[in-house]
Amino acid sequence: MTYAVIPAKGFDGAKQRLASFLQPEERRALMRAMLTDTLIACTQARSVSGVGVVTSDREVAEMVTTLGAEVLWEPEAQGHSQAVAVGVEVCRQRGIAAMLTLPGDLPLLTTADVQAILRPSVPAVPVLLVPNHDALGTNAVVLSPPDCLPLAFGHDSFQRHLHLAAARHLAVEVRRLPRVALDIDEPSDLAVLMAQQATCQSAQVLAALGVLDRLAQAFPPAHG
Repeated sequence: MTYAVIPAKGFDGAKQRLASFLQPEERRALMRAMLTDTLIACTQARSVSGVGVVTSDREVAEMVTTLGAEVLWEPEAQGHSQAVAVGVEVCRQRGIAAMLTLPGDLPLLTTADVQAILRPSVPAVPVLLVPNHDALGTNAVVLSPPDCLPLAFGHDSFQRHLHLAAARHLAVEVRRLPRVALDIDEPSDLAVLMAQQATCQSAQVLAALGVLDRLAQAFPPAHG
């Protein structure tokens, strides 16, 4: 069984790269919905033994507890890599054999996707990576054991993780999963999400906010 670790910052001021398209309260509602979608997919996956959300924000902590996740407190909000390191240390202290880490902004993630990430490799490998849609970021990592590889997220993290694994002579498997590949950073990502006609909470929130017309104007469908 695998323990899932999800870093989550406070909802205020989140997703600044969407600020030109969404108002602060709209971004807040979207962040809550995306974290909800991500957590539901993880907590319902039969191969996940537990889900820990790393946060320093009390509002986030209260929300994730109602969704069946454990709160892993960090003293103050730090970067993604530092937050994941908190989860790694928790896994190490508890003797957990394998850890999955995901960001909290994967609106299309389903329980089937989590199961696909955790499907056993043959032969087994210590590092499994799922890149994002442009193969610059890393949207899912499975480590066995959880501290076998130092993780360094951010721009071009996918290649960085490949190089770090090679430097440690660790075998790596790469799985490309379309729904896992979509994280939400730019307005164009919102257009991709809504084009999927998904029923996730994130899409429902965007529709309720009246974002569809704005997306259609900003990203008109291609013709011909």
